[in-house]
Amino acid sequence: MTAAKLPEQCETKEDVRTEIDRIDQALLSLFAERHGYVTRMAQIKSDPHEAYDKTRIEAIVAKQRSRALALDLDEDQAELIWRTLIDWNINYEKGIIAARRRAQ
Repeated sequence: MTAAKLPEQCETKEDVRTEIDRIDQALLSLFAERHGYVTRMAQIKSDPHEAYDKTRIEAIVAKQRSRALALDLDEDQAELIWRTLIDWNINYEKGIIAARRRAQ
């Protein structure tokens, strides 16, 4: 595998696409790692209603907006990504918790 190029070192569209693909793979690996923790959280929680914590969600979103600004990223886009991720995690957790309770 070739060394990563900085954006300003990319001279062709293919160079840029290669770097985006490399980053996408890294992101996917991080999402998979994060998913393991979400699964563990669902195993720890005992009630499907625990999956939704409005106060915690708003704190996470505020933190990500602040982090995005510090990285010179669009904070609205970061919020959209995190709210989508959180919504998916809530539904996933609820499903695991509900299935476990039905099996008991």
